[in-house]
Amino acid sequence: MKDANFGNKTTERLLYYFTLIKRITIALICVIVLLVSIIVYRMVTEDDIKTYLPMFVVGVCCSGVLPIQFINMKKIKTELKLRKEQ
Repeated sequence: MKDANFGNKTTERLLYYFTLIKRITIALICVIVLLVSIIVYRMVTEDDIKTYLPMFVVGVCCSGVLPIQFINMKKIKTELKLRKEQ
């Protein structure tokens, strides 16, 4: 969603975008949690953590996308609520 102008989108399209963003966010959370948990386990059990440290950083940095997804979901939900009230 490049801008918050939802005036030219239909309600059905906004619902589609909302469910799509929600599913992508859930999948992203699952992948990040799985990746970070496996890497932390490997870092604890093995002596050489040099190989796992960059992967840990990548996993943590990928979680930076989540606030953007939550903001987009909130904007769409607010727009749908405003349309429902009218």
